[in-house]
This record gives sequence, structure tokens and C-alpha cells, in this order.
Amino acid sequence: MEAFFYGIILAFGLILPLGVQNVFVFSQGATQPTIWRALPASVTAAICDTMLILLAVFGLSLIVLQFEWLRITLMSIGILFLLYMGYTIWRSSPATADPSEALPVKKQILFALSVSLLNPHAILDTIGVIGTSALKYSGTEQIIFTTACVLISWLWFFGLTLTGASFQKLDSSGNLMRIFNKCSAIFIWATACYLAFGFLKPT
Repeated sequence: MEAFFYGIILAFGLILPLGVQNVFVFSQGATQPTIWRALPASVTAAICDTMLILLAVFGLSLIVLQFEWLRITLMSIGILFLLYMGYTIWRSSPATADPSEALPVKKQILFALSVSLLNPHAILDTIGVIGTSALKYSGTEQIIFTTACVLISWLWFFGLTLTGASFQKLDSSGNLMRIFNKCSAIFIWATACYLAFGFLKPT
């Protein structure tokens, strides 16, 4: 049980801080006409997190990150996707104003993939914290630890979607959601600039 509770606490510690992934999943819950239309974003984000956690625990991602060309490619594509996603969210209208302008399923999945798998900081956090912490366990305890981390990830993203949908009901005019969209876009652009600055900064 110690491994299970430790996994829960650790996963919460990593996933709670405001990040592009959280902002995007919440925004889909708040802008889609129904909560069911927002599920592609939350399910995709949860699946990606599950993959990263499994890779971190079993150490495969440590091998991947040893290739400098792969790191550069990951950073470059991630920055471009964030810039484009910020532009799309800035221009989007709340579903209460025009349901046809809510992100379609394909774009939800694409954006959720980009903020989950093309975010170097998220990947490094998962590997450095969860991957390293998993080393203290073996056998059944390691499986329990991993299961706890994955469970928290799924519950968190579905919770964000539900919270976003509730926010939409409280904002029948759509004005608050428009402000949230603008703030989200600025936050995403700022993240892209931060990544670009760190990427281009001489070492």
C-alpha cells in the first residue's frame, strides 16, 4: 500500500501545476457543446500520460533522450505546435456563441498529442521524477506504484473536463469563456517563447 499512496502523491504533485496540457483539456470541457464532445482531448491526454509513465518506469525513454537530434526535433516541433495552438484558441469562440466553431475531434486529438508528447519539460519531469522514484520498487510493488500514477492521470483529466463543462453552464453568455480563451492563448504562446528561449540560449 505504501507504493500505491506514494504513487498517488507523486502523480498529483506533477500534474497539479498549471500547464499547457491542463489548460487545453479544461478549455475543451468549457468550449465544446457537450461534455461528450470534449472527451477526445481528455482521453488522448490520459493515454499519452500513461505511455510516458510506462516508458519512464521501464526506462526506455532514457535511451531515446540520449540522441541530441531527437531532442532538437522534439523541441522544434513542440514550439511550432504551441504557437499554432495558441493562435487557434485565440480565434475560437465559446460553444454558446457558435457550436460549429468548437474544435473538431481531429484537432482536439492532434493538439492533445502535441501538448502531451511534444512538451520536453513534461517528458523530463515524468522521467526524472516518476522514472527515478520507480527504481526503489520491484515486482508487484512497482506495478502498484505505476498503476497509482496512471489512475491519478486519468481521474485528473476527466475531472478537468467536468470542471470545464460546469464552468460553461455558469457562463451562459460566453463572455467569461472568451476571456479565458484569450488568457489561455497568451499562456500557451508564453510557454512556446520560454521553450524557444531555453532552446536557443547558448549552453
